[in-house]
Amino acid sequence: MQADPERALALDYAPAEIRPALHALFALDDTFGQVLRTTTEPMIGQMRLAWWHDALRRLDEAAPPAQPVLQDLAGAVLPRGVSGAALAELVIGWEALIEAETIDETVMRAHAEARGGGVFAAAAAMLGRSDTRVAAAGHGWALADLSRHLRAAGAAGQARAMAEAALAEALSGVWPARLRPLGALALVARMNLAVPADAPIPAGAPRRVARLMLHRMTGR
Repeated sequence: MQADPERALALDYAPAEIRPALHALFALDDTFGQVLRTTTEPMIGQMRLAWWHDALRRLDEAAPPAQPVLQDLAGAVLPRGVSGAALAELVIGWEALIEAETIDETVMRAHAEARGGGVFAAAAAMLGRSDTRVAAAGHGWALADLSRHLRAAGAAGQARAMAEAALAEALSGVWPARLRPLGALALVARMNLAVPADAPIPAGAPRRVARLMLHRMTGR
């Protein structure tokens, strides 16, 4: 079952034949997040991410092992033109967090570009459209998520401010119909920024779902 109903709704704006690939791509991102959440020693986290990096690159040369995320990527994402090597580059965004002694603006940008920018670029490629706002949407999406996981108030506030700037750029104008799954994810990220950091996100609340449906119809 999809853990995030709003993400599920956004991704299901895509044509039916592309949805499995998008869900597999974001499941990989979830996996990296889980690595970070369950790692207490940076060296162990680096080793786990290194395993994923190598496993993703090997998808270009061999059948996947008996690992559900890798099997889904091989079956749904690679046939749509996104290579295992490209997916492996997403690891860089998570390594930036694990390796950093302090989460500063440089680290945040590295994470946003490699994680959010990479995931959204791969998704846009599978959707078959390009738009200058895709990168900003990915950066804002990643930074908004990061801001809710930083313990230091100053760093969390900086991540929020960076996310707000990126999402303001991303959500300007009308999104083309083909890319509205990504526009909707950027919209979810902006709605999340309006929720106090110590309050749970009301995912699936009627007003939020209505706003996403409006985006699906109008691109705004």
